[in-house]
Amino acid sequence: MNDIEIINLWKSNSKKINENLLLNKKNAEDLIKMKTQSLLSSMKPVKIFTVMMAVLWVGIGGTVVTNIFLSAYSSVNHFFLYSAAIQILLTAIALVIYLYQTITIYQTDITEPILATQEKIAKLISTSLWVTRFMFLQLPLWTIFYWNKNMLENGSLPLLIIQGIVTLSFTIAALWLFFNIKYENRNKKWFRIIFNGKEWAPLLNSMDLLSQVDEFKTEK
Repeated sequence: MNDIEIINLWKSNSKKINENLLLNKKNAEDLIKMKTQSLLSSMKPVKIFTVMMAVLWVGIGGTVVTNIFLSAYSSVNHFFLYSAAIQILLTAIALVIYLYQTITIYQTDITEPILATQEKIAKLISTSLWVTRFMFLQLPLWTIFYWNKNMLENGSLPLLIIQGIVTLSFTIAALWLFFNIKYENRNKKWFRIIFNGKEWAPLLNSMDLLSQVDEFKTEK
């Protein structure tokens, strides 16, 4: 076998190897996209259930609170009324976010450019953080809804001090979580405890999978 034949053989084998590598990368990309689609699809039941519950809570609770404001405002415990109203308002904000997320998940087409899918998942992650922030703002409300005028005027000092400490602690915790629930804290233990479930894990896993596709393309 002369030198030319050896060179041609080497080129032929090199071409076949490159073609096989490209085919393997393409198959890997397709597999990753399918896994990503599966992860996003797994979130649909949770999102739909959450939206349904939020609609019921906002609809029924909002109607009751509105009627009380209009017809029985002077005869009810205002601490309870305003706590319920704020909780319903925060839930309504969360409902809007959940509706947006559900629509986004259903509109996500894994066959579209990877960058577009990554952007949608990034928005899902961002809105998941925001909805959790808003929901944690409800914490102090659970410590004051049972307050009343008689309790504040005639309650014992130790009881009022304990109540004040509890409410202040819940308020500080709510504000701390509101300002610290950020994507860059995702690897911290407290963050993982909060975001450990079907609503959060699929998003991070999907983003990791799509990042692998980027790595494949970079290697080409």
